[in-house]
Amino acid sequence: MESVEKIILGIDPGTRILGYSVLEIVDGKPNVLVLDVLYLKQIADFNLRIRKIFDSTLRIIDSYHPDHLAIEAPFFGKNVQSMLKLGRAQGVAIAAAMSRDLSFSEYEPTTIKQTVTGNGLASKKQVEMMLRSLMQFPDEPRYLDATDALAVAYTCFVERSNPLADVREQLKVKAKRQTKSRRKAWADYVSQNPEIIDN
Repeated sequence: MESVEKIILGIDPGTRILGYSVLEIVDGKPNVLVLDVLYLKQIADFNLRIRKIFDSTLRIIDSYHPDHLAIEAPFFGKNVQSMLKLGRAQGVAIAAAMSRDLSFSEYEPTTIKQTVTGNGLASKKQVEMMLRSLMQFPDEPRYLDATDALAVAYTCFVERSNPLADVREQLKVKAKRQTKSRRKAWADYVSQNPEIIDN
C-alpha cells in the first residue's frame, strides 16, 4: 500500500502572475497534484492583489492540507520597486501559511535552478523541461510561473530527502542566533561607550 509521507506547497511569488504547485511525496517519490497560476493582472488595485494572494493561499492550503510551504526568495534585480512588490507577495503568502501553522522554507532562484537542472543559470524553459523528465504532469502549463513553483517544491523535496537536512537546519538556526547575539552585544557595547562613535 502506498504511503503519503508529505505534501509540499510550492509558490513562485508574483503580483501579476503567481505560480503555485502541490507536490505529494508517496513512498519517497514526488507526485504532482496541482500545477497552476493565480492570474492577478486584471486587478488594478495593488492592495486588492495582495489580499487575493492571501485569500487564495489559504484556499489552496485548506484544499490540499500541505505539511510545508516552499517559496522562492525575491531576487535582487535592478528594479527596486519590482523587488519590493515581490517581497510583499512573498510575505502575505508566508503569513497565510503561518496562520495555518505551516512551516516554510525559502530558496534562492539560483539554488532552485541548480537543484533541478544542475545549472544555477538555467532558463525557465530548461527548468520546465527537466521537471517534465523527472515527473509526470498533466498538460503543458500556460505559464512557466507554474513550473517555477513546482521547481521550488521539488527543491524542498530534494533537500528534505537528504538525511543531513535536519542537521543543516539546526546549524542554520544556531548560526542565526549567534549572529543576533553578536549584534546585540555590539549594540550594547556602543550604547555603553558612545565615545567610540564620536572618535
